Amino acid sequence: MAFPRWVTCKRMALLLGLPLAGCVTVGPDYSPPPLTPPAVWHNAVAGARSPQLAAWWQCLADPVLDELQQAALTHSPDLRTAVAKLREARARVGIAEAARYPTLDAAASARRSESAGAGQSSDSFSLGFDAGWEIDLFGGTRRAIEAANATAEASVESLRDAQVSLVAEVARNYIDLRVQQARLQIARDNAMSQADTEQITRWRVQAGLLTQLELAQARSNLEQTRARLPSLESAIEADLNKLAVLSGLNRETLGQRLETAAIPAVPGEVVASIPAEVLRQRPDVRAAERRLAAQTANIGVATAELYPALRLSGSFALSALRADQLLRSDAASNSLLAGLSAPLFDGGRIRRNIAVQNALQEQTLIAYEKAVAQAYADVESGLVAFAKAKERDALLARALESARLAEEIARQRFSAGLIDFATLLETQRSLLSLQDQQASSKGDQATALVQLYKAFGGGWQQGTPSATDSGVPHHD
Repeated sequence: MAFPRWVTCKRMALLLGLPLAGCVTVGPDYSPPPLTPPAVWHNAVAGARSPQLAAWWQCLADPVLDELQQAALTHSPDLRTAVAKLREARARVGIAEAARYPTLDAAASARRSESAGAGQSSDSFSLGFDAGWEIDLFGGTRRAIEAANATAEASVESLRDAQVSLVAEVARNYIDLRVQQARLQIARDNAMSQADTEQITRWRVQAGLLTQLELAQARSNLEQTRARLPSLESAIEADLNKLAVLSGLNRETLGQRLETAAIPAVPGEVVASIPAEVLRQRPDVRAAERRLAAQTANIGVATAELYPALRLSGSFALSALRADQLLRSDAASNSLLAGLSAPLFDGGRIRRNIAVQNALQEQTLIAYEKAVAQAYADVESGLVAFAKAKERDALLARALESARLAEEIARQRFSAGLIDFATLLETQRSLLSLQDQQASSKGDQATALVQLYKAFGGGWQQGTPSATDSGVPHHD
């Protein structure tokens, strides 16, 4: 006969109340490791201003680059993968939380049996429910939830880190594309100028004013410049293909949109930040800290296995020979069981697992400390690279101004027959080399700025992606 409902509830309350009153959480409680960042950067840039890091590429004032970044943040395969990993991590939080609650299963059966010799048959019907609940006496489940939450938070930071890397990679490839296009145009302009020189030399040879030696030198100079073109065109094609992959845009459409344009100009002012802000901004550091928190909680999960486990289980069943008799009171039966189990001997498995988790925590702590050190090193290196690139560009600008003047004078004097051909060739070679170097230098300066913004952790905006997001968080 079934127990009255109030009797069953009372027995359950007595079994649950005592153990829950004494629940504890074993394992270490996590607290972020202390940091002592330097007060200032050793290579700070004078005249800097506060950083606007979420969409830092807008400081280059290039609408085409803005479009590429928006497309990449929307369609990038890497970001879509990171979003999927975030959904996975948040689903695992739900799995961990489910262990806190009872489980309930239902089963139903109908059976017919026959006796071949006697020609008799019988039926039986049953309907039942089974419930079970493992009480989290020593916090193993709570620590598992803590670890899952920290892992999900680390996935959020990994998504942001993917954004930081993506926008920097798009900017670098875009700048390189513009540099190669500028170098190609410089080579073509010089080839046209040298073709004019070669024609003038041919006429002078025909007039007996110069020899075949000068003509051969002019041809050699022209062909050397033309030989630059294929490698530059190949580099442009490679950059276009990279940008197509990063942005998810059609290659042909992208090629038409990215016709020759100027190399993005670096603004007169650059970002400024203090070391402590870098730690708050850089998602790779934030992710490393969250992974450390998750691994610390895993120690508690392993430690809880040393202690007793309490499991409550109960069942309620209805059985009868006919289906219409299942609802009768004499068809019901129930049971309630409380089981306590504790490890006595396992060959040291549990303690070795605790040792494993402690070693893993030490590794994640070292990885976190390395991420912090790398963040500072990246900023210091970025500041130096940017300052030196700016210095080199200024020196090359002065050298190029003088080279243009020298080439112009040499061309005039050669036309007047006042200097030999070798002098003109030397000034032309020097001008081409300096023009090429300055284009590369402007690209190096812009790339150094990109690297500096990446070192500061720029490229993501504040706000946590939703677990149901179907895409990537966009910048405002």
